[in-house]
Amino acid sequence: MPSLKEIRNRIVSVNSTMQITSAMKMVSAAKLRRAQDAILQMRPYAQKMQEVLSNVSASLDADADGSVYGRQRELKSVLVVAITSNRGLCGAFNNNVIKECKLIADAHQGANIKVLSLGKKAFDNFKKGGTHYTEGFGATPYQIFDQLTFSNTSVIANEIMTQYAAGKFDRVYVVYNQFRNAGSQSVKREQYLPVQPPVDAKAAKSDYIYEPGKDQILTELIPRSLKVQLHKALLDSNASEHGARMTAMHKATDNASDIKKELSLVYNKARQASITKEILEIVGGAEALNG
Repeated sequence: MPSLKEIRNRIVSVNSTMQITSAMKMVSAAKLRRAQDAILQMRPYAQKMQEVLSNVSASLDADADGSVYGRQRELKSVLVVAITSNRGLCGAFNNNVIKECKLIADAHQGANIKVLSLGKKAFDNFKKGGTHYTEGFGATPYQIFDQLTFSNTSVIANEIMTQYAAGKFDRVYVVYNQFRNAGSQSVKREQYLPVQPPVDAKAAKSDYIYEPGKDQILTELIPRSLKVQLHKALLDSNASEHGARMTAMHKATDNASDIKKELSLVYNKARQASITKEILEIVGGAEALNG
């Protein structure tokens, strides 16, 4: 049985851990509010842009300027954009994205798989396997989370579109955690390029009125819509990260509190046993003297 001093040290250690996890929970809760507002405001616009993009891409002529983003090619090379966090302590948030990326690789074993990591945790993981890809994106593309703005997202989206149009990749996936609420996130795998037509062909709206012209509008609309989709995925992941970390730190705080209670009970029992033993020794000594 551990000594009283060892138990006291453990109680102090657990109490310190509980204070840290509680503080981290409060910080994540404050950041979550801002991140949640950002994605909830962005999501309706992004969904409408995606709907318009799918509809107009289905009606593009083969020689149209924007048709390169919707043209199906023989699958030889695949780029997976893995969006994770830069830090840990957020439960299975990062591991779920990494597992989904590996499932994509297993499903396309005949193709050359490369991973663009927008998040240090994904970068560290895929760097070991040699599948990470940064050509044209800088040495540390995950730094986008240091300043998550639409202009910074546009730089990455432009490079993805440029390399896809040049034929470096035949398909691009985006894998991220979609935000549902503070305690729930789900991993999403979306085909970023080529642009997919509507699932229901009858639901496609082809009666758009283009002004000043169809080609000019589509040349601007398709790249902008793709930028919006990537930015929406980053905002989703950012909100999901703070929600996952807040939940993880809440559970860690509760677990630390339970351990502290158990240690306090063990300490009190050990202290009581020590006092009882001392009393018995004193009584035994007194009886020996009286004898």
